[in-house]
Amino acid sequence: MSENPTRGGFGGRGRGGRGRGGRGRPGGGRPETKPKEWVPVTRLGRLVKDGQIKRLEDIYYHSFPIKEHEIVDHFIGPKLKDEVLKIMPVQKQTRAGQRTRFKAFVVIGDSDQHVGLGIKCSKEVATAIRGAIILAKLSIIPVRLGYWGNKIGAPHTVPCKVTGKCGSVTVRLTPAPRGTGIVAAPVPKKLLEMAGIQDCYTSTSGSTGTLGNFAKATYAAMAKTFEILTPDQWNDVPLIKAP
Repeated sequence: MSENPTRGGFGGRGRGGRGRGGRGRPGGGRPETKPKEWVPVTRLGRLVKDGQIKRLEDIYYHSFPIKEHEIVDHFIGPKLKDEVLKIMPVQKQTRAGQRTRFKAFVVIGDSDQHVGLGIKCSKEVATAIRGAIILAKLSIIPVRLGYWGNKIGAPHTVPCKVTGKCGSVTVRLTPAPRGTGIVAAPVPKKLLEMAGIQDCYTSTSGSTGTLGNFAKATYAAMAKTFEILTPDQWNDVPLIKAP
C-alpha cells in the first residue's frame, strides 16, 4: 500500500500539507516594524530636520542646548558607538523596606572628536542602559585635538594640559608624543578612545575608585579642550594705523 504524500492531519508537519504545521503567518516570523519618523518638538530640532543647520559644530559654536537625542542621531548616528562602563545596584530605605534600583554608566563616541557620558537609574537594567544612552547623546561634547611637537600628520593628542575635577577626583591630561598611546587607567582610557585621542599622558589624584566621579572628571577635562584657544588658532587682526 503506497503512502499519500499529501495526507493531512498531524503527519503533515514540515511537508506543506494541511496539518498543524501549516498554521501561522507566511514566513513564520513577526511582521517588520518600520522605525518611527522623527517629529521634532523644539525649534533647534526643526532647523536640523529642515537642513538649515548642516553640522553638529554649528550648534556648539552658538551654545544651543540639545534637548532631543535625535539631533545627534541625525548628524553622527551611524558612527556612534556605546559601551557600558558599570552597572551597580543602589538601595533606598523606605517604610516598606529597601528599594533596589540599578545605576548604569554609559559612554558613547564616534572616535572623531565627539564623546558623551550618561548616567541613569531604573528598576530594570535594560531600561537604565537605554536611558543612559539617551542622556549620553544629550550631553555629547566636541573634543579638540592637537599636536605634541611639530605639526606633522593629523592631530593625535590633546592641544594642551587640561584638568577636570569631580568630587575628590582630579584628572589631568597632558599631550604625549606620537606613538605613546594612552597612558591611563581603564575608565579614562575608554573615554579618551571614544573621543579619538590616540596619545595622552594622565595623572590622577583623589578617590579614583569611585567610578562615577572618575568618569565625570575625565569628561570635564576633555570639555575644557574647546574652552582654550592656542596661539595658532588666533584670528589675524590687521593693525590700523592711527590717524
